[in-house]
Amino acid sequence: MKTEAPNPNTIVWFNEKFIPLGEANVNILTHALNYGTGVFEGIRGYFEEKQQDLFLVRPVEHYQRWKRNAGILRIGIPKSATDLAALTAELCRRNGFRSHVYVRPLAYKCSARIGVAPDENDAYAIVVVPFGDYFDSTKGLRAGVVSWRRVEDTAIPSRAKICGAYVNSVLATDEARHNGHDEAIFLTEEGHVSDSATCNLFIFRNGKLVTPPGTDNILEGITRASVIDLARNEMRLEVVERSISRSELYVSDEVFFTGTAVEIAPIVAVDHRPVGTGEVGPVATKLRSLYVEATRGRLLNYRQWLWPVYRTTAADKAA
Repeated sequence: MKTEAPNPNTIVWFNEKFIPLGEANVNILTHALNYGTGVFEGIRGYFEEKQQDLFLVRPVEHYQRWKRNAGILRIGIPKSATDLAALTAELCRRNGFRSHVYVRPLAYKCSARIGVAPDENDAYAIVVVPFGDYFDSTKGLRAGVVSWRRVEDTAIPSRAKICGAYVNSVLATDEARHNGHDEAIFLTEEGHVSDSATCNLFIFRNGKLVTPPGTDNILEGITRASVIDLARNEMRLEVVERSISRSELYVSDEVFFTGTAVEIAPIVAVDHRPVGTGEVGPVATKLRSLYVEATRGRLLNYRQWLWPVYRTTAADKAA
């Protein structure tokens, strides 16, 4: 996927104020730029034409995760998760977004100097941009296991979106694309399936939905958790968190990715081998349909996931 450059006039939150994106710049000696000492987050918002509202998906949970993960690098974010969600909704309103959007919060070490040792100078910013499909996955994706291994928790925690750790994902994506795949699949040092370069992974085998556990160096995905809820509550599927062997990818009935950007992306081939029938499977199709319905405010049981942007009263949010 190749995205367009954001409009420099887009209003963002930077240095505790609303300013145009084109003015939100940092010094080239900024610690995070030189040493990767930042933590980012990703949040989706979906504009629903019928209701004429933009729904941010689980923004409080995302901001709670962001604040916790920033703490791994001892980066402090002063606002509460609820206040950050409200601030994000205000950014959407100020920009007049009436389309699907992607939210990119970033917390980082902001001292402008040379030297690895961090200090207490922290900063954060929030950018919202229009955003469509990350993958064209209507016909399914072709994925490949890469030679690069997933970074270990004892090196850089994968459960946190630490900026420097994403060199791991960049290398994996580059290898996968050069090998004719749409997306990479990581193995751990022990040889278990972990994540893709940018999202979580599920297989459907022997009537069960299986996904790697947190101990296999995965990102603790919020979309992953949402899919588990939908699978258990709406499809009555048994969901198991356990280690997955590489060869299981080849003998599964279905394999698919989940993530904020990719949503639910079915995989029809792994390492140039067909998955199941080689077509998008019924489980991923149903889950994707349920996810779309839930994130557009059409399933009442999941309205608590959503933060309406243009209906802002407490009563509206409780509806």
